[in-house]
Amino acid sequence: MAAPETTREQTAPGPSVTRLDVASEPRGVVLMLHGGKQASMQSVDHRSASWRRFAAMQRSITPRAHAAGVSTWLLRYTVRGWNHGAPVDDARWAIEEVRRELGDVPVVLLGHSMGGRTAVHVADAPSVVGVVAVAPWWSPEDPVHTLSGRQVHAAHGRTDKITSARMTRAYLERATPIASSASFTDMGRVGHYMFRRVDAWNTFAIDTSLDLLG
Repeated sequence: MAAPETTREQTAPGPSVTRLDVASEPRGVVLMLHGGKQASMQSVDHRSASWRRFAAMQRSITPRAHAAGVSTWLLRYTVRGWNHGAPVDDARWAIEEVRRELGDVPVVLLGHSMGGRTAVHVADAPSVVGVVAVAPWWSPEDPVHTLSGRQVHAAHGRTDKITSARMTRAYLERATPIASSASFTDMGRVGHYMFRRVDAWNTFAIDTSLDLLG
């Protein structure tokens, strides 16, 4: 049985986190990074579909995380857009919040779309053990050196019209010589927003995250 959960959400302007913590000291944290847009200065609030989609995933995967002694934290960015890397500072803030609140526990970055892109930019943080990406938005410009000594695993649907499974494979090929391990999971003929095969997406996310935490 999973430990009782506590939820805390910061409401001040700027980035915030929704915490679903185990009752005792966690042995690790899954830090979830939601998607976004190419360019937008609109704030992320409860109406944001990208945030809501990952909030639903957080609720779904947390019982198994808690059963394994792992907390889940969901970051809410300051604004919705990538904007040449705006979410990166927010993600680094969240990683530091984990360290400040919980000490040197290992962190897995679980990102969807723009969240997967954000994750590989901050994976070099000392507490990060790896990246789990679902339908990530990766490009040839995104770094792989940040994955040195970390694991990176991605799942993508073949009929995704928003981000590219081919680009995901290309990124993983670049990362393979650098990362301690890298893999691609074909989710079949499904699109970007994880409306189909929801259970399969959730299972990939939590199974892979827990594997990285050992």
